[in-house]
Amino acid sequence: MAALVNKEKCIGCGQCEDVCPVGAIKLEDGKAVISDECVECGTCVEECPNEAISL
Repeated sequence: MAALVNKEKCIGCGQCEDVCPVGAIKLEDGKAVISDECVECGTCVEECPNEAISL
């Protein structure tokens, strides 16, 4: 299971991509996409300024 992105809240800032320790987040079409490589550490949840990511 990977973290979930609320596409309506995601502004595509890339902060989550920058802090992901396993490189599981990429921006596609201006929105964060989280792959199955996600280890559910919660770093992206804490970093997201719009609270667009949840576990």
